[in-house]
Amino acid sequence: MPVTATNLALGPGDLYTGTFGTTEPTDADINDAPGVGWTTCGGTQDGVNLIVDQKYTALEVDQVVDVVGRRLTSREIQVETNLAELTLDNLKTTLNGGTVTNDAVNSTTAYELDYATSATQPGYYALLIDAFGPNSKRRRIVVRKTLSTDKVSFAYSKDKQSVYTVQFSAHYVSSSISPLRVVDDTSA
Repeated sequence: MPVTATNLALGPGDLYTGTFGTTEPTDADINDAPGVGWTTCGGTQDGVNLIVDQKYTALEVDQVVDVVGRRLTSREIQVETNLAELTLDNLKTTLNGGTVTNDAVNSTTAYELDYATSATQPGYYALLIDAFGPNSKRRRIVVRKTLSTDKVSFAYSKDKQSVYTVQFSAHYVSSSISPLRVVDDTSA
């Protein structure tokens, strides 16, 4: 089987966040920054990983030994990364909200967790990943409704850089809107 070298991709992805429902950039703007409402997470370590875990349930009948078919019964879409920039705004994103306050008098910035009841609706995020696709052109991935769903950790060590580890899980948007969109630049 021949290999099409121009279909190979290499390079970092830039991660942006916006609140759920933030206006997505148009396809024509694929080579531009995402625009109003999108905030960069800055540098990452070990990549920005998009994972689509699909579960199919087998259809079986007594009369045939082979599996007759399968139906998609569950799908988990996740984005995993390590945020290398330990800003309080990034901490707020990894913990699904909270409050960042600036105190100009004392020259400090502080973060506090949300501490409302657990029944409170969480603040969902939209994620946008700008990376490289085939032909070394831009690929833009939008994950429309996410929450940070795994433990968040950051350690301080003598010989290792500190990062925020984060795993975002995608959620159902609506019967007419996909939770995920991938766009490749194919311009000449």
